[in-house]
Amino acid sequence: MTAESLPIPATLRLFKVEEAMTLLALSRSVIFEELRAGRLRSVTVGRARRIPGAAIAEYIALLEREAAA
Repeated sequence: MTAESLPIPATLRLFKVEEAMTLLALSRSVIFEELRAGRLRSVTVGRARRIPGAAIAEYIALLEREAAA
């Protein structure tokens, strides 16, 4: 079994901003607003910004908590 054939759980993946836009059904500007506000976490790899899958799950949980309040 090679590393390429191992399934990677979404929570361990790093997503491009464009991928996060698709997953969350949000515009690029909203993604960056949420990043600036600290509501959505990201990491920098070289010059590229990536959003951890766990951060996307946490953001969805935050939205659910806000909707329930």
